Amino acid sequence: MLNRLFALILLLILSPVILAVALAIFLEDGSPIFFKQKRVGVNYTYFHIYKFRSMKKNTPNVATHLLVNPESYLLRIGGVLRKLSLDELPNLINIIKGEMVFVGPRPALYNQDDLMALRVEAGVHKFKPGITGWAQINGRDEISIEAKVALEKEYLEKKSVWFDVVIVVKTFTSVLFSKGVAH
Repeated sequence: MLNRLFALILLLILSPVILAVALAIFLEDGSPIFFKQKRVGVNYTYFHIYKFRSMKKNTPNVATHLLVNPESYLLRIGGVLRKLSLDELPNLINIIKGEMVFVGPRPALYNQDDLMALRVEAGVHKFKPGITGWAQINGRDEISIEAKVALEKEYLEKKSVWFDVVIVVKTFTSVLFSKGVAH
């Protein structure tokens, strides 16, 4: 419940930023403003994650690292959105809807069966996905899926309010110093 309330408060506080980003995307490439993608949620259920669209309309719906020359699909504002993680602001809607939390494993793409098999084996699938997490601040997409799941399992074993605060602070530090921008 606290996640939902805090997300609603943040959504209201950040509404000027959200409106400015929406306007910038619309002026550069029209609508839609949001990008919606099927992701894996708690207990291997599915939901649609919301993000600001940082790629052009004609971009194939696959993970960015699978695109040939992904920079050619990026909107001019897209690089800034990703660098500052502003494209993730609509994830607040997912938290308000109860599909996500602030800290937890990042939601896998619906077709990342290899990652999900490891998460099921480790018991990580039983928890709601988060905007950020222990694996996010320790390598994001630069680490193997085995290392990612090991970090997610470590987080779940150490889970506490204090550990969540540490992860949120480290997330902001990573964003400020531009450590890793893959989503």
